[in-house]
Amino acid sequence: MPAAAAPIISSVQKLVLYETRARYFLVGSNHAETKYRVLKIDRTEPKDLVIIDDRHVYTQQEVRELLGRLDLGNRTKMGQKGSSGLFRAVSAFGVVGFVRFLEGYYIVLITKRRKMADIGGHAVYKIEDTNMIYIPNDSVRISHPDEARYLRIFQNVDLSSNFYFSYSYDLSHSLQYNLTVLRMPLEMLKSETTQTRQERFDIFEDEGLITQGGNGVFGISSEPYMKYVWNGELLDIIKNTVHRDWLLYIIHGFCGQSKLLIYGRPVYVTLIARRSSKFAGTRFLKRGANCEGDVANEVETEQMLCDASVMSFTAGSYSSYVQVRGSVPLYWSQDISTMMPKPPITLDQADPFAHVAALHFDQMLQRFGSPIIVLNLVKEREKRKHERILSEELVAAVTYLNQFLPPEHTIIYIPWDMAKYTKSKLCNVLDRLNVIAESVVKKTGFFVNRPDSYCSILRPDEKWNELGGCVIPTGRLQTGVLRTNCVDCLDRTNTAQFMVGKCALAYQLYSLGLIDKPNLQFDTDAVRLFEELYEDHGDTLSLQYGGSQLVHRVKTYRKIAPWTQHSKDIMQTLSRYYSNAFSDADRQDSINLFLGVFHPTEGKPHLWELPTDFYLHHKNTMRLLPTRRSYTYWWTPEVIKHLPLPYDEVICAANLKKLVVKKFHKYEEEIDIHNEFFRPYELSSFDDTFCLAMTSSARDFMPKTVGIDPSPFTVRKPDETGKSVLGNKSNREEAVLQRKTAASAPPPPSEEAVSSSSEDDSGTDREEEGSVSQRSTPVKMTDLGDSAKVTENVVQPMKEVYGINLSDGLSEEDLSIYLRFVQLGQSQHKQDKSSQQFCSRCPDGVIKLTPISAFSQDNIYEVQPPKVDRKSTEIFHAHIQASQGIMQPLGKEDTSMYREYIRNRYL
Repeated sequence: MPAAAAPIISSVQKLVLYETRARYFLVGSNHAETKYRVLKIDRTEPKDLVIIDDRHVYTQQEVRELLGRLDLGNRTKMGQKGSSGLFRAVSAFGVVGFVRFLEGYYIVLITKRRKMADIGGHAVYKIEDTNMIYIPNDSVRISHPDEARYLRIFQNVDLSSNFYFSYSYDLSHSLQYNLTVLRMPLEMLKSETTQTRQERFDIFEDEGLITQGGNGVFGISSEPYMKYVWNGELLDIIKNTVHRDWLLYIIHGFCGQSKLLIYGRPVYVTLIARRSSKFAGTRFLKRGANCEGDVANEVETEQMLCDASVMSFTAGSYSSYVQVRGSVPLYWSQDISTMMPKPPITLDQADPFAHVAALHFDQMLQRFGSPIIVLNLVKEREKRKHERILSEELVAAVTYLNQFLPPEHTIIYIPWDMAKYTKSKLCNVLDRLNVIAESVVKKTGFFVNRPDSYCSILRPDEKWNELGGCVIPTGRLQTGVLRTNCVDCLDRTNTAQFMVGKCALAYQLYSLGLIDKPNLQFDTDAVRLFEELYEDHGDTLSLQYGGSQLVHRVKTYRKIAPWTQHSKDIMQTLSRYYSNAFSDADRQDSINLFLGVFHPTEGKPHLWELPTDFYLHHKNTMRLLPTRRSYTYWWTPEVIKHLPLPYDEVICAANLKKLVVKKFHKYEEEIDIHNEFFRPYELSSFDDTFCLAMTSSARDFMPKTVGIDPSPFTVRKPDETGKSVLGNKSNREEAVLQRKTAASAPPPPSEEAVSSSSEDDSGTDREEEGSVSQRSTPVKMTDLGDSAKVTENVVQPMKEVYGINLSDGLSEEDLSIYLRFVQLGQSQHKQDKSSQQFCSRCPDGVIKLTPISAFSQDNIYEVQPPKVDRKSTEIFHAHIQASQGIMQPLGKEDTSMYREYIRNRYL
């Protein structure tokens, strides 16, 4: 069934900031540079921000003429060509936001980015570098002695460290939400478009669309979930004055993607972690919850699985599973002034009616539906009461709240003392976690955008029939979520989440028809790849909150960690203690300033003069709340009506107001993800188009001497893995860098640059401002002797790899078997001629996916290649000849066009 809508792609992806003495002009364009928008920023106001969006979409020629007039009008003398009146200040890829301390406003621009993942053709980028520019002119600047100190505190939030954005995919929402919105009924979209047509921002936005009739396509853009947006406060001042394409929302957390190769079929495994911007901070300074139900160290982790052979949300197969970690939702804290490694836990406020826990679980019911499953991993038996304080209070809170909920939607509480089981020699921690994971996934289910395959219906698995969630005609929905916590929500929590994710991954692979049973074993290529992804995820989140990497990993709990791991664990513990004692206070101040929790104001105490930030995060201490929630009916009435479905995904009037629905031409650039990804309008190389060099199960984990079974689901011995060939992680990164060319990277880096760029596990392409791709030889990382050894290990004889020598001719028996196989496939995929002709009709130049299988739900597609006209063929042949040094003579039209280009560009 074709999707009713497509996600809207932002038309502001490349920016150039031009400067005059009185104004800044921010010119933004789409990637094809066919549509432009212009923002005018006043520089004569010392403390106010004056931004004007003229609400017009320019062409390239119109923007060139506009900038030419501005340049001419701002010269000191009319007709003077020596000094320009319009300066090009900086090139960028997006606006992070605007911020003001005690003087004027600053603009924060993204000047460097790196592609980290690809979700259905939608690119996810990591911020690599930013530029902060002061807006008011020096002539009107009113200096303040404390401005520089606030600027240093703000810049302590390193935007180049794990901040992510996308121009077309909403990273603040889950894949289930984003695809559910795109499958809204067509009638709802039509009514929504009709209602909001008068509220359009652009003055010419609907021109020519009324006569389109049925050829138009609906584009949908949803409001982000502000809890996981980190620059919402920075964009708030311009939110209602500029077009939505200028608003680029960023998330903080982790993003990683790996390729699982199943007999040549690529499957992308993506892990995205969204850190909450509410009650955010560092380890000992942010514990428990605030008065609004937001908890410390709250992170939503989503694992996605997609069949990369079909890049389309409409025709492709996608699956996801979401789980959450967060501090215990109570009023509690730890006093770090005693300089103890484990400060005592204290309950700050009595909460007999579990008010703060009620607010927290109400938020979760609205976003995830029911059941909410709480996995509590804190210690329960201690000689001196420490962590057990939290367990007793959490049990009391959940018991109190459950007595008012309907029995089918109660909060499920699972206590398990993981530390006690780890010390026991008789118990296997991961086996017990695997039992918990199976029960959890069966209760919540997972999301998949395709119905159950015929093989699952004909040969149903026992575990599959017991699966929970919500089954719909187009697939399955996850209802409810697992919420895991220990004291810090770092080491134990990450291992528990990995085990639940591993169990869910088996069900996801089974739902896509990639394995025959929903079960995955350790020591397979697939689980090793997934474990490495989760360890990078855990290290990143641990650095953000605790100041060090993970201390205890999955191998530690499996008791197979090497002896050198113990010394590393000790160093990580010392690093964490040092960070908590000496640097966390400064990091907390930076986060409070960046997120807008604290606003500098003249005449009031400065940020560094506050004895505590408790009053900034607990708003009920600063003013009386107008209404008090019920102690018994503690949930939102609309949420409880639609359970087990999450209220945020229900089609209702309140949720429709959060959507921007616009009708586009059928092949408009704003909804054409094929053109956005492959970019056929520009000359590019494979290194540029496929710049994401992600970890691959076949390259990095599969043994290089495969004479046995190349399946990533085969259990292998530790000495059989690809790690033994490529060595440790740093060696693998060097091997990745060897394969890269200068087309996908800057000039050969120094040793220091290589080491600094290796913090992310997947080697990826970096995009810098004004960079031009040029092909050259690969970067040489090893000497001749080492490269000879690598070649000797990697390149194997054909007979040893494939089992046969492909250069030998086929026997008659093999040939007859193959011919029978081909005839069988042709007869199985026969379709009615008329329907095939009807499906294959498509406009010239457009690639069409045509279903050719007799089974509608288990479909495969053939691609109808675009028809190439004679002129395009001549241009292509001329391009090939030019690469061989045979140049075509220029005609009069070409010469005049080149002269016009030189005149407009340089004169």
